Amino acid sequence: MSLPKIIDSFKKQSVLVVGDIMIDKFIWGKVSRISPEAPVPVVEVTKETETLGGAGNVANNITALGGKAFVVGTIGDDFTGGSLISLLKEKSVNPDYLVCDLQRPTIIKTRIIAASQQVVRVDKEIKGNFNLSTESKIIDNIEKLIPKFNAVIISDYGKGVVSPKVLHRTIALAKKYKIPVTVDPKIENFKKYKKVTTMTPNTKEAIEGMNAKNIKTDEDMINLGKKILKTLNSESVLITRSEKGMTLIERNNKVTNIPTRAKEVFDVTGAGDTVISTMTLALAAGANLATAAEIANFAAGIVVGKLGTATTNPEELKKTISEFYKK
Repeated sequence: MSLPKIIDSFKKQSVLVVGDIMIDKFIWGKVSRISPEAPVPVVEVTKETETLGGAGNVANNITALGGKAFVVGTIGDDFTGGSLISLLKEKSVNPDYLVCDLQRPTIIKTRIIAASQQVVRVDKEIKGNFNLSTESKIIDNIEKLIPKFNAVIISDYGKGVVSPKVLHRTIALAKKYKIPVTVDPKIENFKKYKKVTTMTPNTKEAIEGMNAKNIKTDEDMINLGKKILKTLNSESVLITRSEKGMTLIERNNKVTNIPTRAKEVFDVTGAGDTVISTMTLALAAGANLATAAEIANFAAGIVVGKLGTATTNPEELKKTISEFYKK
């Protein structure tokens, strides 16, 4: 199947996203003086914006690419939770299987930005394991939904949704129903993602997740990828390597190095979300691992050329691929 045909098939795919969902809030302003109360800048606010963060941005990428996305995660019983649900609906992401936890607030990360510089970030969150009732509801929702979906993404930001029980049950069900299960990993949980279809660590996550030392050459990175596969007994690992592109290592020791397709890099924010969303959709559409990684690489090249947390769409992606192969 050609790359454009695979991308056209995205609209037939449904992906379940399991993970930590949050709001990214931005307070924009200008600074013209220092506070008389303390040696800090006074920011005069000009506008405020909110976007989906964490697992929410993964789901946002899926719907932007034409797929259908449901998200399983948690929110608090608060105003921010209502705002998050509204944001999900705006992006055509189904929020009906979010679990409300009365013990924790909805996660919101607020960045105050003045003169294009981040002045401070304020995180409102409670980390750690959820109570058994919330965890059980999360697992119940996953069990209800997985049989209806073409793929699953585990989006782990280390806030508690992806507990060992949730992780084990999600992977087991994906295997039972023979659908791809992919992971955007958290370093602290790196060695727990066993028997997945693929995971997409960046260079830092791969090195630190495996406590590796002296990773300097391409060969070192390939050997590290092989060690990851052996440790996790997974089908593949796709290591994203910034300006060096991506390296895909598969269980049969097949290695595919994919050069970056980015023309210009303005902002890498959210690029990892684009990679795992695109690759998972391509796998769900029937692409092999190398082809799925190639399409994901093109998508990442597009979004890093945009400012802020960005997405791409099928038309833009197909056009970019077509122009590249016409050269």
